[in-house]
Amino acid sequence: MANDHKRELRERKRQLKRKGNQRVRRILKRGLAEDPENAADLAADYGRYRSADLNGLDADPARREQALGNIP
Repeated sequence: MANDHKRELRERKRQLKRKGNQRVRRILKRGLAEDPENAADLAADYGRYRSADLNGLDADPARREQALGNIP
């Protein structure tokens, strides 16, 4: 049951990252077409497609202990 929830969270994060990358590519292409001289100065803005809010939601205590070296 818990694995299904973690799998769902990970899939949602993948979808958000994919949408964000598509959005940024579209914005950069548009900027290059409209103003080629200043296209290098455009900043990536992910907007509502940021996945930072989902970081660490699927943290597994066993993995955390293994990363710390408590479990062989």
